[in-house]
Amino acid sequence: MEAYVKSTIENGIGTIEFFHPQSNSMPSSQLKNLVEEINNLGKNDNAKVIILKSAGVKAFCAGASFDELISIKDFETGKTFFSGFANVINAMRNSPKLIIARIHGKAVGGGVGIACAADYTFATENASVKLSELAVGIGPFVIGPVVERKIGTSSFAQLAINATEFYSAEWAQEKSMYQDVYETPEEMDAEINLLAEKLAQSSQDAMTKLKEVFWKGTDDWDQLLTERAAVSGQLVLSEFTVNAINQFKKK
Repeated sequence: MEAYVKSTIENGIGTIEFFHPQSNSMPSSQLKNLVEEINNLGKNDNAKVIILKSAGVKAFCAGASFDELISIKDFETGKTFFSGFANVINAMRNSPKLIIARIHGKAVGGGVGIACAADYTFATENASVKLSELAVGIGPFVIGPVVERKIGTSSFAQLAINATEFYSAEWAQEKSMYQDVYETPEEMDAEINLLAEKLAQSSQDAMTKLKEVFWKGTDDWDQLLTERAAVSGQLVLSEFTVNAINQFKKK
């Protein structure tokens, strides 16, 4: 199957689904399409709440596309690539609709950022998390603000520093990254649908105002995340990072 991002609306519930054959990783085109779908549903009066999910039964999102990372040869290209993740987080933050994330499997790097940028996050017991960026010489700079905001500085530092270790869904729930964790996807989906149906019957104005409260203090993120993208865009050019990514790709 080829990569895609698609959205549907049914009974007031907008659903965005993305897929990439390489463990739902995120090349630039995928990030751009995801931003467009988030923005489109945010403007569509027929969608009162948004569910964000990925396809497949394994990884929720493996983060940045290593194939694209290894192809970056100059700073501007690197900055543009990492700005794609900044744009996704800001689109989720700025959307007037509450966003529910469905995390069915492992979330790495940018996938953790998506989980933390959602307003309410469901997961299964298989949805362990890892911030692997430091292991390839970059660091989770772009997604750092949203992860730190959700789980606190100490827990963010733990993830960022211990960059080769997966942390369990139970750990993520304890740190408030996940609100609810279920044994099976079927159990999770039943609860997601129940909450989404309730929200679809709620006041749109009230939900939008509530979301503004949740995200108070992040008005500078358009600039902040762009600055962070520049940091990553420079580091990705290093010899250390090139060698590290090549080693990861051989595994």
